[in-house]
Amino acid sequence: MNPEHVQPIPITTGVITVSSTRNSETDSSGKLITSHLIQAGYPMNHYVIVTDQMNVIREAVISGLKQCDCLIINGGTGLTSDDCTIEAVEPLYEKKIDGFGELFRMKSYEEIGTSAMLSRASAGIIRKHVVFCLPGSNAAVKLAMTSLIIPELRHILTHAKK
Repeated sequence: MNPEHVQPIPITTGVITVSSTRNSETDSSGKLITSHLIQAGYPMNHYVIVTDQMNVIREAVISGLKQCDCLIINGGTGLTSDDCTIEAVEPLYEKKIDGFGELFRMKSYEEIGTSAMLSRASAGIIRKHVVFCLPGSNAAVKLAMTSLIIPELRHILTHAKK
């Protein structure tokens, strides 16, 4: 990889969990994301749990972007009537990272089969920051963090911040 594509820029991160049932003690997927970020050397500046409501999710994203270069949202990406994370976040994207969702579903398919098509995982750039929207399951979080986000986060932000 060309060294100008990955710069030693400082990166701060945050986690938003979208759930009507989880709290800070029971938010296992939020804890898993945090653990992966800290192990990779990325400081955590923001953590919040919000309900499945579009305006609440958007407010959390806007607030988080004031403190973080990277926000990782987990939960609310499915097909049930109360899943609205994608509807709340994607309109904020200035650039969508289509390959993230495509690769996530491809890798999920390898693990869980055709039910991977139900995932609406997504990523995009908002004001030179990156936002990832992941399913709330621990398996999905682990897959996204280890296979996609941690390996490419600095690369993505090097480009986004230009």
